[in-house]
Amino acid sequence: MTQDTPSQAPRPARFRRMAGLAATAIAAALLAGCARQPPVPDWRLNAHDAATRATEAYLSGADRVAAQEWSRARAEVARTARPDLLARTVLLECAARVASLDATGCPAFEPLRADAADAERAYADYLEGRAGPAAAQQLPPAQRAVLAGGAPALAGVEDPLARLVAAGALVRRGGGTAEVARVAIDTASAQGWRRPLMAWLLHASALAAGRGDTVEAEALRRRLAVLERGGEPR
Repeated sequence: MTQDTPSQAPRPARFRRMAGLAATAIAAALLAGCARQPPVPDWRLNAHDAATRATEAYLSGADRVAAQEWSRARAEVARTARPDLLARTVLLECAARVASLDATGCPAFEPLRADAADAERAYADYLEGRAGPAAAQQLPPAQRAVLAGGAPALAGVEDPLARLVAAGALVRRGGGTAEVARVAIDTASAQGWRRPLMAWLLHASALAAGRGDTVEAEALRRRLAVLERGGEPR
């Protein structure tokens, strides 16, 4: 016959009551802590969600959905009547285009430039490929590193979209080398982002053809064919 160990022995009722009271007190404290945090405004939540959906749709090539969601994001931010916040939203859309080598630029930002913060103005110049030394100091560390270090610094950008944006900004500055294209292709391919992948494959194919590398150009064209057919046989 074995003896009960302390862990097996039933706990007295008094102990159970104390444990219950302690749990109740902890829950009350947690609720009180949550109550002290101001709720996030609806417009901010709605704008964030819409911008996230818009970005994903755009990168996937779903133009209609992207346009609808960007419109929704801008409308939510417009509820604040703050052009500086609207400028940030516009820059998100422009960044997705730069990541996809869209040469449209960011015309929607210019009417908002006067009210935008210095960091937003610097980022807009960065996206256009014309960020000078002063503007570079306003950029996030990863983008600042790529601006200074070029293609080798791309690997240090952890976020896939930020890496593609940085690669696109290098192209705007005339630094769209084969190595930049390789990093961008690998990044877009890993994420399944159809639009930037197609743009970067075309860019890399043109570079390969320009240097007379017919083998590489043909390999890139085969990848493009797979992307264009959507997995369907010839």
